[in-house]
Amino acid sequence: MSDQILMVLSTLEDIDMSIDMIVQRFKAIKTVDDFLVSAENIEKMDSIAMRLLAIGEGLKNIDKLTDGKLLIQYQSIEWKNIKGLRDVLSHHYFDINAEILFDICFTKLSELSRVIKQMKEDLR
Repeated sequence: MSDQILMVLSTLEDIDMSIDMIVQRFKAIKTVDDFLVSAENIEKMDSIAMRLLAIGEGLKNIDKLTDGKLLIQYQSIEWKNIKGLRDVLSHHYFDINAEILFDICFTKLSELSRVIKQMKEDLR
C-alpha cells in the first residue's frame, strides 16, 4: 500500500472518529432550540462545529492527496458543501447557524458515515 493511500486512510479514520463524536454529542439534541437552552448545549454545538470543521479540512486534504479523484467517485455526498462549511466555520465563526448544524447532524451525518466507511473498505 502506498504512502499516499496510507495517509488517506489515516485521514478517513480521523473523519470517522469525528463523526462518531458528533453523533454522541448530538444524541441529547432533539430540536434546534435544544442547542441554545443551556451553556452545556451551546458547548455541544461549539464542539460539533469544530468537528465539522475538522472533517471539512480532512476532506480538503484527501482531495489534494488524490488529485481530486477519490471523492468524486462517491457522488451521494455533497463534498463541495462540506468543504465550504469548513470555510464558513473557520472564517465566519460568529455566523454559525444552529439550524444548519442541526440539519447536518439530523439529516446528513448518517450518509456521510456510511460513505466514509465504504471509502475505507474500498481503499483497503
